[in-house]
Amino acid sequence: QVQLVESGGGLVQAGGSLRLSCAASGRTFSDVNDVALGWFRQAPGWERTPVAVISGSGGNTYYGDSVKGRFTISRDNAKNTVFLQMNNLKPEDTAVYYCAVGSFTAMKTIGRADYWGQGTQVTVSS
Repeated sequence: QVQLVESGGGLVQAGGSLRLSCAASGRTFSDVNDVALGWFRQAPGWERTPVAVISGSGGNTYYGDSVKGRFTISRDNAKNTVFLQMNNLKPEDTAVYYCAVGSFTAMKTIGRADYWGQGTQVTVSS
């Protein structure tokens, strides 16, 4: 089994910043360089969509159009952790943010992942 535990969500004013972290554990991470990690978000009444995805080695990244230039995904393979630095936050970024593990292509194109975290709430006030 794979466990993903997110942290770092909260309430912030528009224009502010937050940094999400996700610690991963489980047998899948015996070779962590082969595993892509991603962040998704879901607002009430909307589908869950990919926000950012990073390949196993960290050499390839994907960002959703609405967050390009504001969010940065990174990973620390030694600690099996993925981060999402969110700057210049907007009220429309308000959502539950989920960490995920899976195929880089599947996560960025069809939003499918093999494992999901429990989610962390991000609320941006205007």
